[in-house]
Amino acid sequence: MKNFLFLIAVLFTTALSFAQVSVSGYYRSNGTYVQPHQRTAPNYTRNDNYSTIGNVNPYTGEAGTKPRDGYTTTRTSSSNYNAPTYSNTSTYSAPTYTPTYTAPTTTYSTPSYSTSPTIYTGPRGGTYYINSNGNKSYVN
Repeated sequence: MKNFLFLIAVLFTTALSFAQVSVSGYYRSNGTYVQPHQRTAPNYTRNDNYSTIGNVNPYTGEAGTKPRDGYTTTRTSSSNYNAPTYSNTSTYSAPTYTPTYTAPTTTYSTPSYSTSPTIYTGPRGGTYYINSNGNKSYVN
């Protein structure tokens, strides 16, 4: 069992090493130098290239931007669709706000005190007045 797992690991590593190639540095025709780099091995599809959408270059961390094989990136317009047209013929006026709630009014009544209460004199000569509770209040 250990030998089988070892064999699988070796085959997997070998397969990965053949999936990429090293490119030596070179000069372009316009004189710019291209540094050495890694790329995927050339084959019949671009779906496994680092620069394809959905793939990430493990050396630079950049996500792919080129379209995958079998997918179109150009959008075709349908002849059945007509874009809406807008005209600026109406004018906008802000809605007016009319409050419908009125706060309740609270009425307070202050007790009415007479400025000069009626003073009475009792049978023994004491003076008093009748307070709001109906009791006698004596005056000194």
